[in-house]
Amino acid sequence: MADHELRQLPLDLELLFGGGGDGRAFGVDLPSGSLVWPDPEYDPLRTHHRPSFWLSDDPVQAGLWTRLREEHRRSGLWPVLLEDGVQPWAAGQIAPDSVAEIDHYTAAGFMAEAWRDLINREADLAPFGDDCPGPADPGEPVAHPDVVADWYAGVVAERRTPLGLAAVERGADALVAIGWQGALHHNEWTVPLAAVVRSWEDRFGARVVGLGFNTLDLSIAAPPATPEHALRVAAEHWTFCPDTLLQGPGTLVDYAHEIVGQNAWSFWWD
Repeated sequence: MADHELRQLPLDLELLFGGGGDGRAFGVDLPSGSLVWPDPEYDPLRTHHRPSFWLSDDPVQAGLWTRLREEHRRSGLWPVLLEDGVQPWAAGQIAPDSVAEIDHYTAAGFMAEAWRDLINREADLAPFGDDCPGPADPGEPVAHPDVVADWYAGVVAERRTPLGLAAVERGADALVAIGWQGALHHNEWTVPLAAVVRSWEDRFGARVVGLGFNTLDLSIAAPPATPEHALRVAAEHWTFCPDTLLQGPGTLVDYAHEIVGQNAWSFWWD
């Protein structure tokens, strides 16, 4: 869409910015939908004085996700395909937090702390054992992150999911703005996990494409290309989502072989 066809954000979408949506441009016709506020039971003090995200009434096609992703730089709204099976998104059973809190955490810090907490779990962490190896080196891009994200959105949209829009500067922050609690049984607070996803955006060209009740779907433009590199990445996945091993191959080495060259990472927390 040409710049002269752009228009200001609709009033309801401006509310997502808490009054900071002035000057944002928008050029996409949205389907019917509505703003989602946290349920008072989850936010009894009403500490969040604006809606958390916008949600479409019906499932959407992948093409809409792509158009909104293209508009993000001007609109400030990141699109997320939201699995609608068991997560009552529209009911506001969410726990949003301040995106600014993410700045206080790092992938390395979270990984080291989680590694210590998980040492006694039933998983084979060879060759690292009790010694956390720290974050892996960046990957080499095989395509532009946007191209990979658009491809993966097509895969996720086949599940027929509604669409969410979050007012964030980068996709990783949508986890916090939306109030997703998918990893609650592993880590009670989503903020540190978002810091890890930010780091993956920088190192592996990750993009947040989909969220479910206890799932997360990321596109990956710079995946590990060798088993050695993948082993370091697998160690990160272990601390981020232990069920990748506990409900999967059981060893870091075997899991590493599964993610070599993979352009999508999907996480599921039991």
